[in-house]
Amino acid sequence: MSLPALVEPAEGLTVDEVRRYSRHLIIPDVGMTGQKRLKNAKVLVVGAGGLGSPALLYLAAAGVGTLGVIDFDVVDESNLQRQIIHGQSDIGRSKAVSAKESVQEANPYVEVVLHEERLDSTNALDILAPYDLIIDGTDNFATRYLVNDACVLLGKPYVWGSIYRFDGQASVFWAAAPGDAAPCYRCLYPEPPPPGMVPSCAEGGVLGVLCASIGSIQVNEAIKLITGIGEPLVGRLMVYDALEMQYRSVKVRKDPECAVCGKNPTVTELIDYEEFCGTISTEAAEAARDSTISVQDLKAMIDRGERIELVDVREPGEFEIVSIPGATLIPKNDILSGVALGGLPQDRRVVLYCKTGQRSAETLAVLKGAGFADAVHVGGGVSAWVNQIDPSLPSY
Repeated sequence: MSLPALVEPAEGLTVDEVRRYSRHLIIPDVGMTGQKRLKNAKVLVVGAGGLGSPALLYLAAAGVGTLGVIDFDVVDESNLQRQIIHGQSDIGRSKAVSAKESVQEANPYVEVVLHEERLDSTNALDILAPYDLIIDGTDNFATRYLVNDACVLLGKPYVWGSIYRFDGQASVFWAAAPGDAAPCYRCLYPEPPPPGMVPSCAEGGVLGVLCASIGSIQVNEAIKLITGIGEPLVGRLMVYDALEMQYRSVKVRKDPECAVCGKNPTVTELIDYEEFCGTISTEAAEAARDSTISVQDLKAMIDRGERIELVDVREPGEFEIVSIPGATLIPKNDILSGVALGGLPQDRRVVLYCKTGQRSAETLAVLKGAGFADAVHVGGGVSAWVNQIDPSLPSY
């Protein structure tokens, strides 16, 4: 559905701005009025990572007058495969600062506001309040629910995107949109998936250029909302398959019983989203409570020649990149499904590890339930092994 323009036009454009945005100005649907709306707009991008990188650069190039950037992380070498706003010289630097410098290089007429802090329930409403719309570039469910709920409470449009391997999704959630029929993120996903069910990009990978595909869709939606042109993705979910090069659109309806935007909302203030989404299941936390060892403990066990079965529960592609010497690869799902349980030895202690410890904790709970009472898992996983035991090994 068409919607009225979100932002009032600025008073005017300078001669330099007219030259810069001339290709916009000659599009009848944008024109001078649309460009002045972009100049007057304030957009917050949550995360200067895979989706945030192209979003920030294209928002800046389009002439959005004020860009907010919130990110508390630093640039890592593994980011550079897809986070095009950063470069080799930015490794170890603040992502927010790096993004600001790239945006100002792309367009010096854009004001950049930095929020170098973790977004949480205590600060989200204050941070989001000054902006006209929010673009979500995050990669975790807790922050997505947090941003959605804050946007609903503030009445702001939430331009959402998600990426994984070769697949991407995008939509606009705006419960306060004219007509009172638009859904929010919770209408589509009322509950988060069980902890460990959906792997992150750090666990499953993502095609770098997919970030540009979905990030550019998010910016396109933002421009449409700001200027009041076209039909935004309100009430529609765009699904993109990069391998098959197919886009399809799925209708998303407002849930009248939605916990945050329904007729009788039960979420009327921001909650603890880490607790709501969970990092690991209750069973995994219970199993790991007294059965977690450090990488130093593991090295000592290996050096003493203890009889252990060291099991890597990651995926084959991850195992090919780096592994702890002596490990056997048995992917988590093979154990969770029961397929691999019969092949695990009963005469020695099973020691599990993954990349950081989350998947191995979930697997440990299954082993404990299957009778492997002395099984343990390695806190920090292979990442901790590389950082603390053998820095000569590659990280990812």
